[in-house]
Amino acid sequence: VQLQASGGGLVQTGGSLRLSCATSARPYNIDNMGWYRQAPGKQRDLVARINSDGRASYADSMKDRFTISRDNAKNTVYLQMNSLKPEDTGVYYCSAEGTRRYRGRRFWGQGTQVTVSS
Repeated sequence: VQLQASGGGLVQTGGSLRLSCATSARPYNIDNMGWYRQAPGKQRDLVARINSDGRASYADSMKDRFTISRDNAKNTVYLQMNSLKPEDTGVYYCSAEGTRRYRGRRFWGQGTQVTVSS
């Protein structure tokens, strides 16, 4: 299973970006999909997660500014990020948790850099 993330870039404080992550897996083989962020020198932390039914959950600091969505027909998950802050800077990784034939496995995309300038 491959995940291809895109949409990162450089943006000013208060700006917006939309990340996309396409997976090669069939939708029925994937359960939760999510986005994680890794800031320089820090661990990778959960930003948002969405299950196969579209139920979303967020880290507390993002839930009023970020929106995760999923298009099962396109095998793609999105992260709309608004009101960006410098502390949102980091590499954003998409993740997919397998089910059925991929049960118990987690797949990662290559990461996309988001830089928010002050």
